[in-house]
Amino acid sequence: MASHLVVLAAGQGSRMNSDLPKVLHKVGGAPLFAHALNAGAALEPERSVLIAGHGAEAVRAEASEWDEDLVVALQEQQLGTAHAVAQARDALEGAEGDVFILYGDTPFIRPETLSMMAAARAGGAAVVVLGFEAADPGRYGRLIVEGGELLRIVEYKDATEAERAVTFCNSGVVCADAAALFDLIDAVSNDNASGEYYLTDIVGIARDRGLRCATVACDEAETLGINTRAELTRAEALFQARRRTEILEDGVTLVAPETVFFAHDTHIGRDTVVEPNVVFGPGVTVESGATIRAFSHLEGCHVGARAIVGPYARLRPGAELGNGARVGNFVEIKSAEIGEGAKVNHLTYIGDANVGEAANIGAGTVTCNYDGVFKHRTEIGARAFIGSSTMLVAPVRVGEDAMTGSGSVITSDVPDGALGLGRARQTNKDGLARKIVAKLRAARDRGRH
Repeated sequence: MASHLVVLAAGQGSRMNSDLPKVLHKVGGAPLFAHALNAGAALEPERSVLIAGHGAEAVRAEASEWDEDLVVALQEQQLGTAHAVAQARDALEGAEGDVFILYGDTPFIRPETLSMMAAARAGGAAVVVLGFEAADPGRYGRLIVEGGELLRIVEYKDATEAERAVTFCNSGVVCADAAALFDLIDAVSNDNASGEYYLTDIVGIARDRGLRCATVACDEAETLGINTRAELTRAEALFQARRRTEILEDGVTLVAPETVFFAHDTHIGRDTVVEPNVVFGPGVTVESGATIRAFSHLEGCHVGARAIVGPYARLRPGAELGNGARVGNFVEIKSAEIGEGAKVNHLTYIGDANVGEAANIGAGTVTCNYDGVFKHRTEIGARAFIGSSTMLVAPVRVGEDAMTGSGSVITSDVPDGALGLGRARQTNKDGLARKIVAKLRAARDRGRH
C-alpha cells in the first residue's frame, strides 16, 4: 500500500526563547523536522509534505537542503492541528493508501513503530493513533479504548475526572486512509475550550460514520517533544546515548563513550578506535580499522581504512583521507585529498589541495590558498617531501619525488624529482649579537635609575 507523509512544523516555539523557528533547532546535527522525515523515509513515501508557518521562509530553505522533492505548504494562521493537516490537501490530491501525520518537534518516532501503524491500517482500521503509557499523564490527551477499538481522544481541558484517570495517552501521530482523511477533517469543528480545530476529533467523526479506529502503543521515550531548551538538551543526550550504543554494537571501540559525540549520519567501520573527546559533525564516514585520536573534530569528510587522525586534528568539509594516511596533532585539512599512506603529522594547514600517495608534509607547512577573493589549489605529487615551514603559494605544483627546502616560500612549480628552494641567503655578522645584548642591558639599567 502506498504511503505519504505530512510533517507538522508550523509552530513558533516561543518557549525556546529563540529567533529560530522551533523545528530548525538541531539534534545530532540535523534540524528537528528532519528526524521525522528520516523516520518516515523507511516507508518509502510517494509524497512528503512539510507544513510550515512561523519562519516559513527559513524552514523552506532548510527543507530544500534535505529533500528537493519535499513539498512545503504554508499554514498562515495556526488554528489547530486539523487545520494544519488541511494545508496538505492540494499536495495530496488524488493520493491513495496511508497518510502518516508526524510532528517536526518529535524526533524519536521509530520506523518500526510506523510500520506497526501501517499493519494496523492494513487490518481494516480507517484511523490509527499512536499512544503510550505515560508515567505522568499530566495534560496529555487521553485515548479512550474499549474492546480493542479506539472510541475517542479527549483533550485534557475537555476531559472528565474519570477520563483524566486514564494513563494511555495520545502522541499526536496518526495514520489514516488517504481517501477519507480530508473528508474527516472537513467535519472537524472548533467547538472546544481552546477554539481550535483538533486533529484528534477525526476519531469520533470516523466512528460516527461507521469506520473503525485503532491504536498502536510505543515506548514513552519515542514521543518526547521539544518545547524548551531543557527538552532540547535532554533530546540531544538521548540521541547521543542511542548512537553510542549502536556504534559499539557495530564493532567500533569507544575508549570513553560518554565523551564522544555523533551526528545523525555518522558512519564508522568496524575495528575503528575512537579515543576520548572526539566530535563528529554531519557528513562523516570513517572506514574500517581507522584510529581517531583524542580531541579531534571531523565534519563533512571521509577517512580511509587504517588511517590515523589526531590527536587535536580538525577535518573540515571536503577532506578525503586515503587508506593508511596520517593526519597528526594540530593539523587542519579542508577541501583536500590526502593520498594513500601520505603523512601530515603536525602543525600544518592543507586546504584546497591534492597530496599524492606516500608524500610527507613537514611541520608548519601551509598551503596559501586564498588571495582575498578566490581560492586556488595546490598539487603535491606522490612521494614528495615538503620541508618544515614551507609556504606553498597557490596555484602551485610540487612534482612527484620532488622536495622543498625547510622555510621556503614556493611561488613557482617544482618539477618532478627537483628540489625547490625559496628563502633568503643567510648572513652572519660576527660579534653583533653580543653588542646588541650589551646595549639593551645598558638601556635597561639606566631605566631603573
